[in-house]
Amino acid sequence: MNPAFYSLATVAVLTLSLATTEPAVATDASALANAASVKTAEAPHAGTVQPAALEDTLSTQIAAVDFAVFDSFNKCAAPAELKKHAAFFTEDVEFYHDRGGVTWNRKDMIANTEKYACGHYRRELVAGTMKVFPVKEFGAIEQGVHRFCSFETGSCDGLADFVIVWRKQNEQWKATRVLSYGHRTAEIKTD
Repeated sequence: MNPAFYSLATVAVLTLSLATTEPAVATDASALANAASVKTAEAPHAGTVQPAALEDTLSTQIAAVDFAVFDSFNKCAAPAELKKHAAFFTEDVEFYHDRGGVTWNRKDMIANTEKYACGHYRRELVAGTMKVFPVKEFGAIEQGVHRFCSFETGSCDGLADFVIVWRKQNEQWKATRVLSYGHRTAEIKTD
């Protein structure tokens, strides 16, 4: 990580946003990276820096790893994809789910994923909701809203908030803590 990046602000809030008023779903890493902007909370002249100026920013890295981890999740009915998905988490990952409870390690978390999610649901990040906060000498905290859609019916009826604590070691990002909470029915818009 470039130390100069952290000097932008005491607390940098990195958000992904799209130039639309309607909630959208970010579906690929390049769309996420192209939509990335950096919002600095306490910098003098707080404002927005476009990703072209910050080629390898933390927000771009986390957007890419978010896409990769959930791309493998969405295909985890295939054993190779489930194995790929598992590799994004530390062995001692803690997963907190407001409805499903807590798992204290990767083995149990992946077993639950395989049993309850693989082949049943796909995850979509709600575009414009991702925020990334740097954690000095550790990694990043990702926060956002996602929805899970049924493969069987195609419906995307629910939304949930999420937080992922990412650790970067040896140029690899791994999730150490995951929270999925605030599960609710998606608002249906009528005109």
